[in-house]
Amino acid sequence: MIILLTDSTDVGQFQGALKARTKHMSMAALVPGLPIKVEGTYNSENQLVAATVRFKGNDLEQAQAIQAGLAETQKQAEKNKEELEKQNAELAEQNAALKEQSEKVAANKAEIDAAVARFGQLDDYYILDEVTVYFANGKVKVDPKYAPQLVALAEKAKNIKGYMVQVKGYASSSGSASLNQKLSEDRANNVANILLQQGHVPLTNMLAPGAMGESRQVVKDKTADSEAENRRVVVRILQNKGIAGL
Repeated sequence: MIILLTDSTDVGQFQGALKARTKHMSMAALVPGLPIKVEGTYNSENQLVAATVRFKGNDLEQAQAIQAGLAETQKQAEKNKEELEKQNAELAEQNAALKEQSEKVAANKAEIDAAVARFGQLDDYYILDEVTVYFANGKVKVDPKYAPQLVALAEKAKNIKGYMVQVKGYASSSGSASLNQKLSEDRANNVANILLQQGHVPLTNMLAPGAMGESRQVVKDKTADSEAENRRVVVRILQNKGIAGL
């Protein structure tokens, strides 16, 4: 039922043991949940226009207590809502960070996989890049044209977590085995010095230069071209597989 209140509506509270007296109240006392007694007339729209509205004092107190409880509940609900929204925002931020981290891991893995597919791998290391330096017959001096390539390799290595630089020298099979061993050692040392002095690779990130002598010939015939291919130093960027998997 719809009850219409007007400026002339008399709102009052029953008082006394017999409820014979009435205390006039403002319409603000009519809180939700308050039992009331209404007298009035119906208008043309079949709405009850209240002439008087009466209620009991204890009913008013009970209704006000209920409203106070509802208000506190609403306040707590709003606080819970704000806290939930804050937690959701933090969770979304954490998820975004995790997604970014996962994307970085995936990108790093893709880069490693691509490098491994191109250069291969050792038992404990991935080979991520390499440069080969060639030498004239019987020579150990590094041609200056290789310095920029070695420095570039060193700079690339510094962006790889837990990298190591491997330097291995080789010689052709011409001449004695002892001489070729010495040639491969001197060649590896000279290349390593360029990486240390010009590429500024920390000594802790350098594996000891290896002298392979005339072992592992690239081409085993003794033509001039094949001998030139065998007089070489191979420099590789390595990354420990355990570190790469982190």
